[in-house]
Amino acid sequence: MRWCLDARGQWTAWAVTRLLLVGASLRLGPFSGLGDLDPSVSQVYTGWYAVLRTGVFPVADVTWQYPPGAALPLLAPSLVPVLDYGHAFIVCCALCDAAVTAVLLRKGPGTAAAWLWIGGLPLLITLPWSRFDVFVTAMAMGALIAAGTRRRWADLAFGVLVGLGAMVKAWPLLLLSGLRAGPRARTALLTAAATAAAVALGFAVAMPGAFDFLAAQRERGIEVEATAALPFHIARHFGWSGQWMPRDGSMEFVGPWIREAVWVSEACSVLAFCWLLWWWRRADRRAPWVLPDAALTAVLLFVVTSRVLSPQYLIWLIGLASVCLLHRGTSQRPVAVLLVAATVLTTLDFPLLFRDLLDGSALAIAVLTARNLLLVAATVLSATRLLRATRRAGPGTGEVRLIPEAEPVGAGTRAA
Repeated sequence: MRWCLDARGQWTAWAVTRLLLVGASLRLGPFSGLGDLDPSVSQVYTGWYAVLRTGVFPVADVTWQYPPGAALPLLAPSLVPVLDYGHAFIVCCALCDAAVTAVLLRKGPGTAAAWLWIGGLPLLITLPWSRFDVFVTAMAMGALIAAGTRRRWADLAFGVLVGLGAMVKAWPLLLLSGLRAGPRARTALLTAAATAAAVALGFAVAMPGAFDFLAAQRERGIEVEATAALPFHIARHFGWSGQWMPRDGSMEFVGPWIREAVWVSEACSVLAFCWLLWWWRRADRRAPWVLPDAALTAVLLFVVTSRVLSPQYLIWLIGLASVCLLHRGTSQRPVAVLLVAATVLTTLDFPLLFRDLLDGSALAIAVLTARNLLLVAATVLSATRLLRATRRAGPGTGEVRLIPEAEPVGAGTRAA
């Protein structure tokens, strides 16, 4: 048991588990039958990098659907000139992973937070070091951890990292959902807005096509792994005339009722946003764990209602849940357990059974259904526990700081 509470033991566990990621990323040992590097790295990212380094965005490529800040992690491998792009990208991901682990161990050695990151990330096997999601997840985690400190620069750091993360992938904006109104909130919000604006303006001036991704996003359909895709997987076995096809860098369903499903999905996202606003107006957000807990709830809400549910989204959720577990009072401990189970099923779905899923295999559909139902259950549980844990006991007295001082980390639970 002492080994579980020792940082050296956790670093040993990190090193051992990352051997799995080394093999999966470099296609060594049992993964050698998968070919060369992950196609996302060896083909997609390498192609984007070749275009980005010329000073323009790859707008002619329909798979480019990211804010302009996504160019930053994709260009980062150029800092490792001794390796080719694919191997340099994997090295950058590994270093980012190690940096996140170091911060978690510094903030809470021996806690469930570090163990969730150390043990949860390798469950995705081929994805963590083959997608740039680990970079934006690190930014989001850094923002939430900085927000929980007593440092004077905490608000500025939170705002900068949220603004930068939003320019890489939009979802870090959801971290703002747990802020408490007040002067420190204004500092964080203005810093986030200024950072995002500076990055956007810089890329718009320096590189043509910085915002062409917006038009591509509007054309997205229902991706085959999304929650909204489940009825169509079943409908294929009862004569539905639609089919899947590669579109915009993912596998999407096309055919009757797809447009209606998109509308329903978008309506659910709007309802999720309305719920967050309703919760924000009612909630007592003074406790230091509210900010990360609300961030996890918000991201879960938009993941399960999105038209796209790529397997790498689990990297975001594992990262946010890890930050939640740094706080003794978090309401999200049971949610973290569900996310671990969903991560295991995600790996079964992709890459192991993905081809079978496209072919309509009953087993693959059952695995996907179980994974998505777990995510829906995690979302409902997360929102319910957050709502109960932040219910106002009565009118507050005195001025309350936006981002409270950090509380001790470690074991313990909070009654919901």
